[in-house]
Amino acid sequence: MYREEILDHYKRPRNEGSLETEYEAEGDNSSCGDHTHVYLDVEYGEVKDMKHETDGCAICTSATSILSEEISGMSIEEVEQLDRDWMIDTLDIEVSPMRVKCAMLGLKTAQKALEK
Repeated sequence: MYREEILDHYKRPRNEGSLETEYEAEGDNSSCGDHTHVYLDVEYGEVKDMKHETDGCAICTSATSILSEEISGMSIEEVEQLDRDWMIDTLDIEVSPMRVKCAMLGLKTAQKALEK
């Protein structure tokens, strides 16, 4: 059903934890109960680190874990431009329309944190 990397990120999420930062936000997926809290370390307009506390399904947890690795080194503007297609391409799995919100929760929450 899921490729091995997705299951690995689900079982052993990368960058779990929190940071002391002004760039943080919480997000919920009310349709399935997924929840995440995202913390971003931003210096000079660039994401230096992302930590997260995620309680969600395999797709949500894996997507947030993968996101935490992918956005390190990106500018705020680059992160703000990331969209559904980028996230689905990055996951590299078939995501049903019902699960797109699961896949997008981490990204949407990170973008929300950058609005501050």
